Amino acid sequence: MSIPPATRRKIIVPSVMITGLALLGLSICVAVSVGAVVVPLQTVWGIMAHHLSPALVTPDWSTGQQAIVWQIRLPRALLAAMVGAGLALVGASLQSVTRNPLADPHLLGISAGGAFGAILALLHTGLFLGLLTVPLMAFLGALGATFLVLSVSSFAQATSADRLVLAGVAVSFIVMSCANVLIFLGDPRAAHTVVFWMLGGLGLAQWDQLIYPAVILLGCAAWFMMNAGRLNAMTIGDETASTLGIPVARFRLAVFIVGALLTGVMVAFSGIIGFVGLMIPHIVRMMVGGDYARVLPASALVGAIFLIWADIAARTLMAPEDIPIGIVTGLIGGAFFIWLLRRKA
Repeated sequence: MSIPPATRRKIIVPSVMITGLALLGLSICVAVSVGAVVVPLQTVWGIMAHHLSPALVTPDWSTGQQAIVWQIRLPRALLAAMVGAGLALVGASLQSVTRNPLADPHLLGISAGGAFGAILALLHTGLFLGLLTVPLMAFLGALGATFLVLSVSSFAQATSADRLVLAGVAVSFIVMSCANVLIFLGDPRAAHTVVFWMLGGLGLAQWDQLIYPAVILLGCAAWFMMNAGRLNAMTIGDETASTLGIPVARFRLAVFIVGALLTGVMVAFSGIIGFVGLMIPHIVRMMVGGDYARVLPASALVGAIFLIWADIAARTLMAPEDIPIGIVTGLIGGAFFIWLLRRKA
């Protein structure tokens, strides 16, 4: 007796989420364990448990191991999870409102705008708001790039989804050229720090700064989840969404703004990491279907796991040197992009 597709999906979706949560926890532990100096998993668990409850575990590890696990690798793994989840959420939402399977914060120029704002703060304006300066400037840059994409598409009468992506690619090139001008005009001694935002990296993760991407991620994820029904309607078409009472233009603009906020903050802490928002939603739809009530949380979970393992690869392939994580995701994402084009053809 065959199981109906709806029943099969009700069984598969919880299994995927439970398995994903288990894999996320395991991935974080492995990311903390491996590196130029390998720390046994048992020691990693002991250090984590000791910091959560000092009376629970008696320390039997060195101060060096404790510093590596708690001060360096664990914040980095948590930041990787948040960035991967955030970029996957933005990619899934953009693919809905543009009805384009190739939509991605990187391809639409949002990531480039965030990097432009971060570089402007670092090399020219200074940290006039303290630690909040770079995230704020990155958000403003991402928001400016978003409005520029919408303006270019309107000016060029590029109303179709395919042309909107082309407008985003054009804006991305322009914004990155402007960012290169800022680097050229900035202090040459500080220019090497900007490479972090150009190539992507998680090496600057610190406990006292993780609160900012965490709060933004939770807030934007909650907003996307509350609008999952609208995102479902937008995938069908503007006319159908309008008949359901959805203000199409206003809602699409809201998705772009929330996506710019989430992307800008993530770029401020991780640099430009491309193709996560392109790949992950497609992989997730193969597992849980097209309902955004399932696609959004699954995308966040799979995106977090993917970027943690991409960071593991970046730290271990050429150890003790760290490969910029943007290079790793670019190689994987480029191959996936080609496969996706072939599949759609």
